[in-house]
Amino acid sequence: MTDLPNGRARPAFKVPTAASVLDIMRSGDIALAIGVMGLIVILIVPLPPLLVDGLLAISIVFSVMILMTALFIQKPLEFSSFPTVLLIATMLRLGLNLATTRLILSEGHNGTAAAGHVIEAFGNFVTRGNFVIGTVIFIILVIVNFIVITKGSGRIAEVAARFSLDAMPGKQMAIDADLSAGLIDEDTAKRRRAELEGESAFFGNMDGASKFVRGDAIAGLIITFINVAAGMLIGMMQEGLSFQEAGSVYTLLTIGDGLVSQIPALIVSTAAGILVSKSGVTGSADKALSAQFTGYPRALGMSSAVMAGLALLPGMPILPFLALSGGVGYMAWRAAQAKDERKADEAILQATKAASQPGAPGAAAANSEVPISDSLKIDELKLELGYGLLALVKEDENGSDRLTEQIKALRRQLAVELGFVMPPVRILDNMQLEPNVYKVRIKEVEAGAGEIYANQLMVMDPYGNQIDLPGTHTTEPTFGLPATWIEPALRDEAELRGLSIIDPSTVISTHLTEVLKSNVSDLLSYANVQSLLSGLPKEQQKLVEDIVPGLISVSGVQRVLQALLGERISIRDLSTILEGIAEVAGPGRTVQMIAEHVRSRLARQICAANLGPDGNLPLLTLSPTWERDFAEAMVGDGEHRHLAMAPSKLQQFIAGIQQGYERAAQQGELPVLITSPSIRPHVRSIIERFRPQTVVMSQNEVHPRIRLKTVGSI
Repeated sequence: MTDLPNGRARPAFKVPTAASVLDIMRSGDIALAIGVMGLIVILIVPLPPLLVDGLLAISIVFSVMILMTALFIQKPLEFSSFPTVLLIATMLRLGLNLATTRLILSEGHNGTAAAGHVIEAFGNFVTRGNFVIGTVIFIILVIVNFIVITKGSGRIAEVAARFSLDAMPGKQMAIDADLSAGLIDEDTAKRRRAELEGESAFFGNMDGASKFVRGDAIAGLIITFINVAAGMLIGMMQEGLSFQEAGSVYTLLTIGDGLVSQIPALIVSTAAGILVSKSGVTGSADKALSAQFTGYPRALGMSSAVMAGLALLPGMPILPFLALSGGVGYMAWRAAQAKDERKADEAILQATKAASQPGAPGAAAANSEVPISDSLKIDELKLELGYGLLALVKEDENGSDRLTEQIKALRRQLAVELGFVMPPVRILDNMQLEPNVYKVRIKEVEAGAGEIYANQLMVMDPYGNQIDLPGTHTTEPTFGLPATWIEPALRDEAELRGLSIIDPSTVISTHLTEVLKSNVSDLLSYANVQSLLSGLPKEQQKLVEDIVPGLISVSGVQRVLQALLGERISIRDLSTILEGIAEVAGPGRTVQMIAEHVRSRLARQICAANLGPDGNLPLLTLSPTWERDFAEAMVGDGEHRHLAMAPSKLQQFIAGIQQGYERAAQQGELPVLITSPSIRPHVRSIIERFRPQTVVMSQNEVHPRIRLKTVGSI
């Protein structure tokens, strides 16, 4: 070793050993880089015929490997590297074309083995001494590859790429909806998103990679023409060969070279066509084709009959058609047997599943081990009945029961009123309840309960007085009014007295209606919002694309809709709501700010929902003193803005609200409370704790064409 100027020793240069070179070659990325550089070297450096023979053999085997892989893979995405493989295979063939062209033009005068034995063998085997036949076969191969296979597979790849990219947003929304609904976990969602992105990228790459094959076919034609023309000129003008000798040698070499190039190209083009046309099929090609051809035994039987008929035509060879007819007929018979066996297996499987249901004989043994994951499932809406109320869900002779039909009608009514479809109500018995008690649960949490009698009628006085008919005095579970349960025999007497008569099913459905309206915002899930947005008409989808997710996320839209539903405002006019969101959504805007602006856009709807019998909107105004007190009690900015009012002041306000509504009720009015826009949300947050059904509107929400009627002031 020698010393460097700074005094350190210079490390000695080590000659790489065979083992170190082998280790480098074992590294896949380095080997690939060396291989690609080798393809470029082939384009420049002349190669001996022996090496050319080896490389031509590699090209043929490589193309066969590609075809076999395309046949046996289950899904196209499993061969996602195909565009890269196609580029390498094309570069290898073009490089070999150039190497063989150099050998043909420089050494062709020495005989037909000048460019290697592979080219000579292909030329002699195909031409059989007749150059016209060899030329025709070569041209046909090029036409089949260029016009039929390459063009068709390229078109399929183009259409698949277009449809895959167009369907990508919808598939992503479906994955998000499944994730929000709990149908899949986060890992599954990530895997499905990755598969979706890979599929779109694959078909997009295949659309461009198909141009490699077309360019390869065109290059093959040009190279063939150059080899024949230039070879004839060189042979006759430079090497002194006669026209016949030059034509014999150079034509054989050129046809052999073209066949060695075009056959691998044809194989790779076929693999590309199989791969892109397999986009909707799962499984290896043989299984997919056999399953689909044998899926309809009648079609095979008809094909067998047609071939048998062709065999009987005059002049037709009988043996081939009869043999094919018998073979296809046997396939039809086997397919029919297999189909019957599958039906029998399915029937046995269904019978086994039915026997394993709870309550079925032998179910206890089959269900002795219930999956723990089943205990994590949550019913969004559930109605539990005591065993004394099971008669309410007993089917009549028409196969239906009154309670179930009322709940179906209730869901339909709420869908019209509120703008989205409620989740289904699961009705089940609960032996832990008292016999006549029912409970309504929302996401497994009790939201309402009551006690009714299945074989009696509930009667109520329209003026709220106590009923003096014999029966069980109780409190109506929905509104807390005095009521009485009477026997059905007293129905006529109750009607003569002008009492309201309610059957048990109606009591439950009415209570369920109010519970749902009070908790409707909790039932609007992320999946519901996704469904509402995707269900908008096509001309309104552009509005969704403009605001989601650029201005606001889907969860942000969900919170705005929940804020509206929390005050029983219908979201059926979703397009207007989205227009309102688009006007104010953006950085620094809270959900409360957006919701208040949307309410002003829905002014006509809100006013129409609260009109009195005379067509006027009854108002209960907030006095200027209270307006000032609320405005002064506001502290903070933006999201942190909240009400900080003294408890004594709040008690005075609550008492004033109660007195104001009592006076309005004495006048037969049910007014809305009007406040200024800045304090409306905070006034509503106070009132909803003791009068949740009270409507609080801001002055911006009063439509200019609505007639107003002031019934009092707070």
